[in-house]
Amino acid sequence: MKKRILIGAGIFVSLLLVLLVLLIIFRSNLLEYTIKKVEARIENKYPVDFKIQEARFTDINSVVLSGISMVPHERDTLFVTDSVHATVSIRSILKGRIVFDELQVANGYLTARKNGDINNFTFLFKSDKEEPADTTAKTGRNYGELLNRLIETAFDNVPNQVDFKNLNVSYESPNRTIAVKMPFLKMDDGNIDTELSIQMDSIVNNMQIRGTIDPGDYKISASIYASDKQGIHVPYVKEKFGGTVIFDTLHVSLQDKKYRKDRLTLRGNAKVQNLVVNHPRIATEDVLVNESAVDYVVTVGKDFYAIEEPTKVRVNRAVANLQASYQHKPSKIIDLKVNTEKIPANDFFESLPPGLFENLDGIRAKGTLQYDMSFHVNMDQLDSLKFDSDLDASDDFKIVKWGKTNIEKINGSFVHTVYEYGKPVRTFTVGPANSFFSPIGQISPYLRNAILTAEDAGFYSHNGFHEEAFRQAIIKNLKEGEFVRGGSTISMQLVKNVFLTRHKTITRKVEEAIIVWLIENLDLVSKNRMFEVYLNIIEWGPNVYGAKDASRFYFGKQPSELNLAESIFLTSIIPSPKRYRSSFDSYGNLRNWKGYYYRLIGGIMRRRGLISQAEYENLYPNVKLYGRARDLIVTAQDTSLVEEVDTSEFELETIDLLDL
Repeated sequence: MKKRILIGAGIFVSLLLVLLVLLIIFRSNLLEYTIKKVEARIENKYPVDFKIQEARFTDINSVVLSGISMVPHERDTLFVTDSVHATVSIRSILKGRIVFDELQVANGYLTARKNGDINNFTFLFKSDKEEPADTTAKTGRNYGELLNRLIETAFDNVPNQVDFKNLNVSYESPNRTIAVKMPFLKMDDGNIDTELSIQMDSIVNNMQIRGTIDPGDYKISASIYASDKQGIHVPYVKEKFGGTVIFDTLHVSLQDKKYRKDRLTLRGNAKVQNLVVNHPRIATEDVLVNESAVDYVVTVGKDFYAIEEPTKVRVNRAVANLQASYQHKPSKIIDLKVNTEKIPANDFFESLPPGLFENLDGIRAKGTLQYDMSFHVNMDQLDSLKFDSDLDASDDFKIVKWGKTNIEKINGSFVHTVYEYGKPVRTFTVGPANSFFSPIGQISPYLRNAILTAEDAGFYSHNGFHEEAFRQAIIKNLKEGEFVRGGSTISMQLVKNVFLTRHKTITRKVEEAIIVWLIENLDLVSKNRMFEVYLNIIEWGPNVYGAKDASRFYFGKQPSELNLAESIFLTSIIPSPKRYRSSFDSYGNLRNWKGYYYRLIGGIMRRRGLISQAEYENLYPNVKLYGRARDLIVTAQDTSLVEEVDTSEFELETIDLLDL
């Protein structure tokens, strides 16, 4: 038995030796056969001519492939490379496949071209099975499916080990040129190391990339570092949005991918350092964020995009939970939710990026803050838009130290500068030192009550915000397709005029809200003082600011002497003081459409007990002009011929009237 076993083992070893010898002898034939099979498989799957001109062994399992090219049918060449040196798995050759254990590529060129509807690359992303065309309905593209196919195509073709030198990738179209130069790319046991120079039109970014990749689980983690002091410029932001985005370092990862029910869900995280954002709609100067990060869960499907729970966004030390979704069809529906845990107040203020909120720079506080916001809109049902926003503070919250701006300055006399289009046009003192300053008790109650009726009847009872007014403002802006209405309370108008420039930026509105919240919730300024300052600084005409200046300009009298009709007129032009002339004809008479405004405001004042029934019945929609206003209006060309402007609708967009 022992002898038979030895004989059998000898025969088996001999056969292995014979097979090994045969393999060595005929390995070139096997390689040639496998190459042809690979070429055939690629050409059967894609409409291309794929060629490997020469393939030969340099030792027992190392091969050199040269003259590799991929040319789509009737299209420009997509890919060529001089040579590929690789260590090949012999087992894979026996199976009719080529699996590279190590891969070295030199002088590779991938050139994608697009001219109108003709291109040489989109065939790579088409599914193997073409679905029959739907001729009954016009359907959109499922970007979740497209992105999933792109990710799987990229990951499934990642070799185990690579050493690339002088790789070049370019995209050319009549309107766009992209060129990527990669001096080297090394990947060993899942570790990635490369340098890139990317030119996108006029922008050139030089960077280094370090990271890891696990193709089997579709995982990748990479850190991108700027190679020079210019930083990395995000392309297309300037030409598409009129701004710039630059950063020094970006860490990004994909940790999980799932494609179910025609929707792709991606999970991962990203962190960016030394981010600089510049856009005139965000802020008037560069906004610097030292560090921001996001743990994301993103879903993309057909006509559907969502940022899902538990996505978290961090700006410096402030962290918020974020959920958002956009459904494109059958109706455009947008949902947004933002909420935070309790944040140390000092962390919140120190996390505000420099350049973003000028008046809040340097504030120090104690206690905690917590914010919740929800937003929902169906673009086909704008009037049903929902908006809720709430900022809560702990009982021990307080400002320990003011920064660049002392918000409490309005409790006493202060110097106020009026801005137009971001430029100062007039500076004056708000206080007794100014002869045009009027204490609130010396301003006609008719004027005070008319303004409160039209602008903000809840001023003395609310905490600075009127959510319904803000909701209506969003609806109006969405309907108009531009920013036409702000929904501001008197508190917000005061803060905007005293502390902020007139630049209409997104961050200005946020800064305005934070300052109003501080004033109202910390009782920094009394309501009477806020209203007094408001009445002394708001614009009422050409270089006319404050109630005393307006009373003299239009009627040649003191603000305490204003009657009901004069007070309602002054109230009517607050939303658009520069268009004061449109209220009159060339003889100085109020135009007929002003009568509706008088009846509306007068009627509300009567119902609220602010005027008597007799005063309402004797209210006539006309005023007598005196002083400078008469000289400017009565001697002007007849505006009924050149500027018949009905501003009644604009005047009625004041927040209190929204409650009617």
